[in-house]
Amino acid sequence: MSTHTHTHLHGHGHGHEHGHGHGQGDAAESGRSLVTRLRSLMPLLGEHRRLITVAYLAGVLHQLLLLGSSGIGAYVVARAAVGASLDQLGGWLITLGCLIVPLVFMSIADSTYAHVAAFRALADTRAKVYAAFERLSPGYMLERRSGDLGSAAVSDVEQIELFFAHTLSPLAVASTVPVATTVALGWFHWSLACVLVPVLLLLASVPAWLRRQAELHGNELRDSLSRMSADSTDTFQGLRELVNFGAHAQRLGLLRKQGVRLAKAKSAHGRRSGIEYAATDTIALVGMLAVLVLGARLVVAGELDRALFPVAVVLAAMAMLPVLKVTEVARELATVASSADRINTLLDAPAPVSDLVSQAPAGPIVPHVRFDAVTFAYRSDLRPAVREATFEIRPGETVALVGHSGAGKSTCANLLLRFWDVTAGSVSVGGHDVRDFPQEDLRRLMTLVPQDTFLFNTSLRDNIRLGRADASDEEVEAAARAAQAHEFITTLPDGYDTVAGELGALMSGGQRQRIAIARALLKDAPILVMDEAVSNLDAASEQAVTQAMDEARHGRTTLVIAHRLSTIRTADRIVVVSGGRVAETGTHEELVALNGAYVELLASQLEGFVEQGSGSIRTP
Repeated sequence: MSTHTHTHLHGHGHGHEHGHGHGQGDAAESGRSLVTRLRSLMPLLGEHRRLITVAYLAGVLHQLLLLGSSGIGAYVVARAAVGASLDQLGGWLITLGCLIVPLVFMSIADSTYAHVAAFRALADTRAKVYAAFERLSPGYMLERRSGDLGSAAVSDVEQIELFFAHTLSPLAVASTVPVATTVALGWFHWSLACVLVPVLLLLASVPAWLRRQAELHGNELRDSLSRMSADSTDTFQGLRELVNFGAHAQRLGLLRKQGVRLAKAKSAHGRRSGIEYAATDTIALVGMLAVLVLGARLVVAGELDRALFPVAVVLAAMAMLPVLKVTEVARELATVASSADRINTLLDAPAPVSDLVSQAPAGPIVPHVRFDAVTFAYRSDLRPAVREATFEIRPGETVALVGHSGAGKSTCANLLLRFWDVTAGSVSVGGHDVRDFPQEDLRRLMTLVPQDTFLFNTSLRDNIRLGRADASDEEVEAAARAAQAHEFITTLPDGYDTVAGELGALMSGGQRQRIAIARALLKDAPILVMDEAVSNLDAASEQAVTQAMDEARHGRTTLVIAHRLSTIRTADRIVVVSGGRVAETGTHEELVALNGAYVELLASQLEGFVEQGSGSIRTP
């Protein structure tokens, strides 16, 4: 175990620190070129690249067929206008008819394959984003707002659909079809190609004229949307507090301010888009006018067949369409690039902890927990939250971790669960450093009952079954009975099928805690961590939850973080933490007899006093 200490210290001791600096990462991303930022999305296509390739080929064939049919149609009209007979035009009409079916088929294939590839890539990306949330939790999430993270998981992922479905294939088409069109016009007359080429190049360059503004507007728009989403989520979740304190007007002012900022960002984005629309339309019209004038002069001069004149005009227009389509999409690509930056920042963020081994230690793992000279700081510029802490929890023993707020109690629990890695020292289970377990195997050994229980907006049965997905209804009910939850669940209108409400809003604090304990009992892990499970409950709820806790602790190695004396006294041993250090260890009676940090803690929290000589604590 000790051989790992220095390796882990240098390789992983400050993993939490990497989760910070989100804004700096965004700034670095936005400093790159738009093409580079968009190219970073290509790996997200994964195995769906073949579908995009099929869409590209179908798109090119569709445009070539459209080009050919339009040219033939124009030629037939021109010949008919000068008196050509039906027999003379019959072959062209048959050819035109034969092009209709493949033209329609290629159009459908282009759109279908591009969108199928895009939607599959989006589904894969969402899975990667959710996996990243799990990989980075909880360290990365502590300094991110839930609305902001929700925006990355939903709107940012949706935004990149524009790139996959409406950019890649059209961009490929725009780089090939105009070449074919220019060659055809050059075959009619070299001067027509010479006029068309600079027009196409000028059209393609329009997005680059305002590239910097587009990137700034795109970043501002995505940031404004993200902030609005986060503030709205905060407002919805805090409505009770806003009403209670009469602060709804203040909050509404904040939302209005964010709304004004979002409106300004959208206005700036719209103004720039309008300029680009005007520029591309003007260039296209001037280009068409130039082809018309030149073609007319060539016809008058006898250098161009009259029947080919409308064909040349149609081909010139068809050459511009793919370029115009790409420039139209390009107006939104800066916003897409901002979404790509946010997604890649999330996917590339280093995890606070990572698996160092692929297999758990062999043999049965004894649920013996030991902290050995553990030191931990959340960031290198912050003082350690835990300093050289040493204590143990023997198999089947309940140890209460007590101390003032900020003493390092919850940090110790987080280090045991390996939400972060120690800066120095080690945390071990069954004589094995927790870093010698894959995280999934380590978490199987432990269950956390937190102070604030999260219930999903689904049935109570499914909320309890979170402890073990394959549990039967009978096992769920047995766990609920042991957690003192069955009685109140059966009084509800729908019993176990009652929906808990968003964030468990339809349940009381005591009911939520008993559901959490039922989850823990259902999981049946040998190590139990209970983080101040009764601190926010009234006396009646506390009694019910305490009975449930006693059942949950039975036969398990248990770490209890507690403030209430009723909870502390039931522990086999008590570890007093002060300033991140272990100040005292012993039973309740032993620590009271010492008349040290433990007694001072109880006196300050319970407003009681120590009666010297009797070794007892009285509370008012």
